[in-house]
Amino acid sequence: MKEIHVIGIGSGDPEQLTLQAVRALAATDVFFLLDKGEEKADLIRLRELLLARHARPGHRVAVARDPDRDRTAPTRGYAPAVDDWRRRRADVYERLIGEELADGERGAFLVWGDPALYDSTLGILQEVHARGTTDFTWTVIPGISSVSALAARHRTGLNQVGRPVQITTGRRLADTGLPPDVDDLVVMLDAHQTFARFTDHDLHIYWGAYLGTPDEILISGPLTEVADRIRTTRDQARARKGWIMDTYLLRRLGPAGVEGPQGASGPGSGAARPGEAGDVSGESGDGSASADGPG
Repeated sequence: MKEIHVIGIGSGDPEQLTLQAVRALAATDVFFLLDKGEEKADLIRLRELLLARHARPGHRVAVARDPDRDRTAPTRGYAPAVDDWRRRRADVYERLIGEELADGERGAFLVWGDPALYDSTLGILQEVHARGTTDFTWTVIPGISSVSALAARHRTGLNQVGRPVQITTGRRLADTGLPPDVDDLVVMLDAHQTFARFTDHDLHIYWGAYLGTPDEILISGPLTEVADRIRTTRDQARARKGWIMDTYLLRRLGPAGVEGPQGASGPGSGAARPGEAGDVSGESGDGSASADGPG
C-alpha cells in the first residue's frame, strides 16, 4: 500500500514546522512539488530548504508543472473555473502517485499553512482516490496557518471575549458584505482589497503580507486611516515580487470608538514594517497568490 503525508509547513517561516511535521519529513521517500513558474520560485525554495534540513538521505523529489488557473472569472463563472482547475490538478496528482511512488513507500505533499484551511490538496486527493486507478492511504499533519501567524505577529487574539470569529474570502465579502453578528472577520484570498469598501464603518484592520518571510509587511490601525496605505503598499509589493499573499482581520470597534478587549498596539500599528520576522518566503491567504498555500 502506498502512503501519502499531507504536511502543513507553516506560513513562510521554516521555524514554524511542528515536531510531527519534522518526523513526517524524515520518514518520507518521495516528495511531490508543484512548479508554479519562475515568478513564484520563492515558494519552491522554501520547500527545498525544509528538505535539506529535515529529509532523510536518499529521498527523491518529483516535480510537476502546476496547472494554470483562471483567477479572473466573474462570480457566476468562479465555481466552474475552480472545478476545471481541480480536475487538471487531480490528473497531475494521479500521475505522480501512480508513477513516482512504489508500493510500500511514503510520498508527501508540502502544503503552505494548514491543509485544512482554504487549501485544495485534501479534496483533490479524495478525488484521485475515488478514481480507483491507484490505491493509497493518506495522513494529515496540521500546520500553522497564515491566520494564526497574522494574529501572532500583531500580538492580538482572533476573537473578543465571548464573541464569534468568522473566516471568509474576499470574493464572499464582496458579494455579501459584512456579517451583521460577527465582530471579528478574517479575510483570505482577497485579490481586490475588498476592505476598502468599508471605510465608512468603525473597523480596525490587522493586515499582513508574506507572513513569516524576510519580505513580511505588517500594517494595523483604524481602517479609515490606513486603507489607502495598505492598498499602496500592497500594489508596490506585488509589482516588486510579481505575486503577493496577504491576509487580514477586520474588527468592529466598541460603542465609544475604542477597540474591544484585544489591544490595537501590534508591531505593525499604523505603519508598514517589512522584514520584521521569520526566515523565509511566501500564496496562501491568496491576496493573489493562495489561502494558505500558493494554490
